[in-house]
Amino acid sequence: MPIYKLTDELVFPPPEGASREGIVAIGGDAWPDRLLLAYAQGIFPWPSDGLPLLWFSPNPRFVLVPKDAHVSRSLAKTIRRGEYEVRVDTAFDEVMTACAQAPRPGQDGTWITDELRAGYGELHRLGYAHSIETWRGGELVGGLYGVSLGRGFFGESMFAHAPDASKVATVALLGNLRAWDFAFIDCQVRTDHLERFGARNWPRKEFLAHLREALTHETKRGPWRFDLTPAQIMGTFPFS
Repeated sequence: MPIYKLTDELVFPPPEGASREGIVAIGGDAWPDRLLLAYAQGIFPWPSDGLPLLWFSPNPRFVLVPKDAHVSRSLAKTIRRGEYEVRVDTAFDEVMTACAQAPRPGQDGTWITDELRAGYGELHRLGYAHSIETWRGGELVGGLYGVSLGRGFFGESMFAHAPDASKVATVALLGNLRAWDFAFIDCQVRTDHLERFGARNWPRKEFLAHLREALTHETKRGPWRFDLTPAQIMGTFPFS
């Protein structure tokens, strides 16, 4: 089927018209105005070597609902030991760099290009993109980053240089998003890591409906400061 080619005009075709692979459009740039428009329509960028920038809206969509999430008992024990400290929005660029350098099964390089680093870095400075960071002994050892719009959080990538480091960051994010009454974390496509927290596939139609409702609420722009630590959150999560 034909794929929509973007121009300088800030517009995307409807995500319902995506290809079977989930491609909505090709081309354009990753500057903040276009990124925000894309996320508001349930679309996200995913570069591929040798091609113009690709924009996706997969069907189904992998989604984690904060109020329905659960934590493994082994991870709960790690958190209670207090080995890690979680910080927010103190090392965004460093988290993006670490995510870009993290090895991925079946991937030789990274999809986090210089263009994306610049675009998301500017979104961070505008208060829309956030990093959740895990520190140990003053060293950044894990974390994730994503974009917040309305009551939706769009997770982009994570890394871990120490056992459970990215999972601890995920727990901190989940617990605080639940306290802030966020509707969902968009995980984009399935991973074992997030499925263990309770993430599930939603049909695109269902995801877009929840997205439209989430966007009726004001965006909680940054820099963020969490109200709850991972240890405080442990008393509120069911165990799996």
